[in-house]
Amino acid sequence: MTDPSTPPTSGSGRKVRVALVFGGRSGEHSISAATAAGVMKAIDREKYDVLPVGITRDGEWVLPSADARFELTSGALPEVTTEGGTEIAGLAEAGPVDVVFPLLHGPYGEDGTIQGLLELAGVRYVGAGVLASAVGMDKAYMKLVFAGHGLPVGPYVVVKPRDWEQRASEVVDRVSRELAFPVFVKPARAGSSLGVTRVDDVSGLADAIEEARFHDPKVLVEQGIEGREIECAVLGGRGGGAPRASVPGEIVVDHDEAAFYDFESKYLSATHARTDAPADLPADVAERVHELAVAAFEAIGAEGLSRVDCFVTPDGEVLLNEINTMPGFTPISMYSQMWEASGLSYTDLVDELIQLALERPVGLR
Repeated sequence: MTDPSTPPTSGSGRKVRVALVFGGRSGEHSISAATAAGVMKAIDREKYDVLPVGITRDGEWVLPSADARFELTSGALPEVTTEGGTEIAGLAEAGPVDVVFPLLHGPYGEDGTIQGLLELAGVRYVGAGVLASAVGMDKAYMKLVFAGHGLPVGPYVVVKPRDWEQRASEVVDRVSRELAFPVFVKPARAGSSLGVTRVDDVSGLADAIEEARFHDPKVLVEQGIEGREIECAVLGGRGGGAPRASVPGEIVVDHDEAAFYDFESKYLSATHARTDAPADLPADVAERVHELAVAAFEAIGAEGLSRVDCFVTPDGEVLLNEINTMPGFTPISMYSQMWEASGLSYTDLVDELIQLALERPVGLR
């Protein structure tokens, strides 16, 4: 790898070499691959030398063949395999790299693991650091950090592995006592709505927890919030400046087709939901969404990019739901749509994120 202390400049005579790392071992493998396909198409090849690096579901690192395609088309889920590619032991074998764009979603990538690897190697990378990535991945600790900063969150219960395995009936009683139905049961450390179930009464709670535990032994049960699902995209500030927030966007679910914004609604169906950017909100509510999005970003110490998800209740109250430090990043993903609606194109957004990574020093900061 190149010396991280001296990234190339516009006058250095060579392009910045960017490694796009994607795939990975989590359940969001295919979404990560689709994200990489979008970035590969949009990135400015006059400015950047792009190196695609895939990670299979088994954790093998591979340089994909030139004809490999990872687009999410007609509901098909792309896959990183070793077929036709060149297997490598790790990023060091990929050759000199100036900056890594880790397009990994979920555990074993978005959760601080690859960020720690890159910190140890002294390599610049796009996005949040180790701690912010880990906190952003674990919804239980995320909510603790938000609450600790005085930010508003809805009621929830954390179901730890030992509690469920040894005292399941007590867990069910606690949820029934502390939360009002409907509730949403989800893996504490997963994304893309994998393993998420809406539960309308106590009879469905145990099965929903077991479904979530298929993805993560730690489970979060959240009280359903009556309100609109509003999101806001955040970008780190240049030159030490404050984070920037996009116009808010809204997820509008067709409840005749889907109970909530689940995996199929996000990626496989064109009819279950739509995304509106900008969201039609009163000016004061939109401003509150902006404020909370930036506050959430700074509360966990995020860098680079994040998508902050909120609920806006009928009386105009804004509650934080979660922050995603490596959100879906295809051209049609909500994160990129919100920046497009704010005047920043997808190609320029990719460029901005790489420049933020090159600007940021390695090591403690």
